[in-house]
Amino acid sequence: MPRTIRIPFTGGDPVLIRGRSSFLLVARATEKFPLIIETDTEELVQGVYPNDLIVVSAPEGGEVVPALYLLEMVATHHLPVIALGKSHPASRRISYVVSAAEKIEMRCDIRRGTHPEQHLLCTADEFAGMILFANENNLVIENCREEISVSQLVWELSITEVQQKSFD
Repeated sequence: MPRTIRIPFTGGDPVLIRGRSSFLLVARATEKFPLIIETDTEELVQGVYPNDLIVVSAPEGGEVVPALYLLEMVATHHLPVIALGKSHPASRRISYVVSAAEKIEMRCDIRRGTHPEQHLLCTADEFAGMILFANENNLVIENCREEISVSQLVWELSITEVQQKSFD
């Protein structure tokens, strides 16, 4: 039976929501930025505001690390996202999709990567109908199903450049 749950959502670490065969990765935007959405016919610009959600969906499951990279590219580096045409053959090969909005509805009846509307996100059937949004210090999941597990990920991207040799 669908229900509403609240998950503590205060830090900067993403929340991982797992189903039987797929997952969602959820983070809050920490700053205001323009999200550029490229389609085959136009360029759309949508404002993302602090506390909006950025959600990566892996409708077929897979590794979490590529989803973290996608989340990082959008949330921190503000890279544009691409919405393919409805009949584009690449939509069948997209493993991870992302949306950024105040409230995001999970849908299984749309083709992956083909819609610029950020309040919708393509998911596996097990998440269909769920609605995610942030409320104060919680991540709220409406129409939540029983078969999910939720965990917080500790994620730190760390790079160290080590000079090997200078060439003159």
